[in-house]
Amino acid sequence: MFADRARITVISGKGGDGHVSFRREKYVPDGGPDGGDGGNGGSVVFTVDDGLNTLTDYRHVHKYAAEAGEDGKKRNCHGKNGSDIILKVPEGTVIKDAETGRVIADMSGDTREYVILKGGHGGNGNQHYATSSMQAPKYAQPGQPARSLDLILELKMIADVGLVGFPNVGKSTFLARVTNAKPKIANYHFTTLSPNLGVVDLDGSAGFVIADIPGLIEGASDGAGLGHEFLRHIERTRAIIHIVDASSSEGRDPVEDIYAINKELHEYNEEIASRPQIIAANKTDIIAEGEDPVGRLKAEFEPQGIEVVPISAATGDGVQALLYKVNAMLDELPKERIVFEQEYDPETEMRFSDEPYTVEYDAAADEYVVEGPRIEKMLGYTNLESEKGFTFFQKFLKENGILDELEALGIGEGDTVRMYGLSFDYYK
Repeated sequence: MFADRARITVISGKGGDGHVSFRREKYVPDGGPDGGDGGNGGSVVFTVDDGLNTLTDYRHVHKYAAEAGEDGKKRNCHGKNGSDIILKVPEGTVIKDAETGRVIADMSGDTREYVILKGGHGGNGNQHYATSSMQAPKYAQPGQPARSLDLILELKMIADVGLVGFPNVGKSTFLARVTNAKPKIANYHFTTLSPNLGVVDLDGSAGFVIADIPGLIEGASDGAGLGHEFLRHIERTRAIIHIVDASSSEGRDPVEDIYAINKELHEYNEEIASRPQIIAANKTDIIAEGEDPVGRLKAEFEPQGIEVVPISAATGDGVQALLYKVNAMLDELPKERIVFEQEYDPETEMRFSDEPYTVEYDAAADEYVVEGPRIEKMLGYTNLESEKGFTFFQKFLKENGILDELEALGIGEGDTVRMYGLSFDYYK
């Protein structure tokens, strides 16, 4: 079975503990501390593997842990660092926090490798704590603990064009004719049980990539049929080819089919539904004599700005003309691939989650004051000069309940919030 979604747990390596020991050598009766530092724990790293096209490897194994760092040893010996765990995924995999659904990383475009959890730092040995007044410290620093994170992996295909339509309208036949893809084709509903990618080569152009989205029926956006499982694969596409059975060989009305599928696209994602679309009126080779369904489709949809192109995927009639029209459409659209922006940085937020903060009202200064180690570190970590950094900091305040606490204290529009020498006007 095609696997394009998986839920896993990842665990970073614990840092090794620092060691407590003292020099014990002949003629050195009062040797100083020589406890070594612990090794750093291994990190959890995702990397793109161009040889993969599914998430099958993650269907049966659900927990992945990096190696812990070794404890420090005597004679200033440093513990060995733990090995990273490298998780290979196909290009186009979006990594999300399982609890909130927020995007952590999109493994596409320039992102070929991403460290999702850093290993814990090793603890300092007791040699670091010797002072003039404490020359024989009997304590060392423990290594930082391991951290775990539940993740959802979703594969969203990298394609220029999404191929949509009811089952058995000829999508697989069309894809097999125009690309190097070899989908299984048979004359029954839901024959395609996995998305197919194909590359279209055209003389005089760079060509484009098509993704065939299977199992799309009415109710798919609510989970009916298989369409709900595969709609995510057209989220990156720049345009849509909507294939319809113009011959009504399945007993359905082609105009109603177009509206039904577009309704599912709207309910799944308005932004996807608004992308440029072209209708491929298929099976023209078996249209009954005296009927003109293509003319009816043109009269219905071309006034809406959706071009209708008659084709026969079985015979190849009209297919080249359609491909060049799609290519021209793509040439007018932005070239950038759709990349899902990061919404959650576990390394940052988990680092500060256990540290305290206070939210108080300073009546003398008529200001609301937010302070604490968590706030100070976040301010030091975030570039507030950039719009992205400031937005990230606003989300941090909201998601940690700080904005709720300010409102509970009675803050109003335009009131001043002070954080370590920085002042902000409060607006919802």
